[in-house]
Amino acid sequence: MVQFGVLYIDDEIHNLNSFKAAFRRDFNIYAAQSAREGRKILEQNEIAVIVTDQRMPVMTGIEFLESIIPVYPDTIRILLTGFSDINAVMDAINRGQVYKYLVKPWADEELKMYIQNAIEIYHLRKENRELANKLELANKQLSNLTNTAL
Repeated sequence: MVQFGVLYIDDEIHNLNSFKAAFRRDFNIYAAQSAREGRKILEQNEIAVIVTDQRMPVMTGIEFLESIIPVYPDTIRILLTGFSDINAVMDAINRGQVYKYLVKPWADEELKMYIQNAIEIYHLRKENRELANKLELANKQLSNLTNTAL
């Protein structure tokens, strides 16, 4: 299977380093210290999963995730936070269409499993979209053949 990218966004450099150290052997990791850096990485790479911190300067994790939905609708989104806030959880689900909401510090094995599952979901979404496009094209060709035959 193609190795899709996993993007981790966090304004704290030690969290970025911990994430890379924990998961670089299992996934193709990209790291960004801000939403702006994260968007640049998204524009240049195929990212299957975005893991982002909630509390960051300029733009929160939820705001970032919500902002990318129109352009990257199939990317699976995971929100990490050091704080348990029910309003943030609801916003993450409703606005950011978050797959998982986890509290820091993360447990490596648990987060690894969620990322693996998210990559599989991304792969299936991408495959479904490609199959739907092929089916639509085949239907158009069949319709053209039918119209020509009449």
